[in-house]
Amino acid sequence: MCGRYVSTTPVDVLAAQFGVDEIVGDDHDRPRWNVAPTDPVPAISETREGVRRLGTLRWGLLPSFITDPSTAARRINARAETVTTSPAFRGAFARRRCILPADGFYEWSTVDKQPWFIRRADGLPLAMAGLWEGWHGADGLVIRTCAVITTAANGLVAPVHGRMPAILGADDYEAWLDRSHEATPELARLLVPASDDLLVRFPVSKRVNNVRNDGPELLEPEDLERPVPLTLL
Repeated sequence: MCGRYVSTTPVDVLAAQFGVDEIVGDDHDRPRWNVAPTDPVPAISETREGVRRLGTLRWGLLPSFITDPSTAARRINARAETVTTSPAFRGAFARRRCILPADGFYEWSTVDKQPWFIRRADGLPLAMAGLWEGWHGADGLVIRTCAVITTAANGLVAPVHGRMPAILGADDYEAWLDRSHEATPELARLLVPASDDLLVRFPVSKRVNNVRNDGPELLEPEDLERPVPLTLL
């Protein structure tokens, strides 16, 4: 899964990397080293007319049939294997796909719960495949939300966790964002594990476990070989 990530790249850099035509909203400037479910996150999507936009969505998808918006955190991830058939995600996959940029993401070892930070080896932002929805409440409230699509882990991530975000290559952006027609089965084939050499990983402090902790110190590499201090009796 992907349950926490980092978003610190300036909006103008993201706009250039992802070929954005316009930036909407003004809440993109606060860097965050501990993005958590239900947080607002930067997202790239396209209008039906093909205008590529960088805006903000709330992390945790709210399909139209949901009546309680507080359940959004249950749908922060959509599995690639079922995204075309799941009632919660298939509509968004057909017409409302997005890219969720991230400097990297955290995963916790299933063995000892040690957090690891995983990023691109070249330092560029990741293009996580995502879905978005516009949820309309009975009182007229509109909430725009998103989910990260996950796939099986590649060889680098697998020793830490069995899942990882599906990461898009630059050549795939246009097809992924295109809303001019419904998604085809071929588009789902983009949702595969990234090549092992695309990413690097390193252990970080367990301070990241607390969503209230947020700062560059969370990315300081943790020395797993350091000796454990003796307790004096």
